[in-house]
Amino acid sequence: MFNIIGAIIAGAIVGALARWFYPGAVDLGWLNTILLGIGGSLLAGLIVHRGRPGIHRAGCLASILGAMALILVVRLLGWS
Repeated sequence: MFNIIGAIIAGAIVGALARWFYPGAVDLGWLNTILLGIGGSLLAGLIVHRGRPGIHRAGCLASILGAMALILVVRLLGWS
């Protein structure tokens, strides 16, 4: 239960920082911001650890960059 709560809190922080650092306005609600932060962390973990087995935590900066990359992909695909 605490892992889920921790993921939500970390996702909110990472998502909010990614929205703040991303150039231009990023119109997302809180739920989408949390999902953006969690997705950015997962993306950063996949890139940093390149498929090695086991669960690893990506660094905070890598998570924010991963979330910013997700914002870019969503904008390039025209989903927002």
